[in-house]
Amino acid sequence: MDEGGRFRVSVSKDDLVFSSAHFITYAGHRCEGLHGHNYRARVTVDGALDPADRLVFDFLELKRIMRRLCRDIDHLVLLPTESARITLAHDGDAVDVAVDGTPRYRFPRRDCALLPVANTTVEMLAELLAGRLRAELEALGVRGLTAIEMEIEENFGQSATCRMEL
Repeated sequence: MDEGGRFRVSVSKDDLVFSSAHFITYAGHRCEGLHGHNYRARVTVDGALDPADRLVFDFLELKRIMRRLCRDIDHLVLLPTESARITLAHDGDAVDVAVDGTPRYRFPRRDCALLPVANTTVEMLAELLAGRLRAELEALGVRGLTAIEMEIEENFGQSATCRMEL
């Protein structure tokens, strides 16, 4: 058996989902209305086999982490904190949202996920979740992985994938 092989393991389960509201700003001062998606996550990790366990990474642990990452943004309004066009102001227990300086929405703070992204596109969500998974794996001291691919589907047949080399 070749000990130097590279492998990929993936998880995509019915409970690796989050239902969230968002809106996207586009170039040319266009801004879509608030709407929601039932997002689905699929994650793939690349790496060599662990010599002791003969696996790349434990599926159970990967699913546990991904369920938590999805739960963290489930049933919330996704708001970008690094947008050049969207500003967020905290007013007690509320978040006021303005686009290009014009007030647009007011949400209860408990119903919002303030995300360190420039726009809440599916591409940015894939990158965000890949980064959060990477941080979780590093905190666990996981070794031997070479890449993470995070795919986020916002509608059937409509997704974005972020690949992060480790």
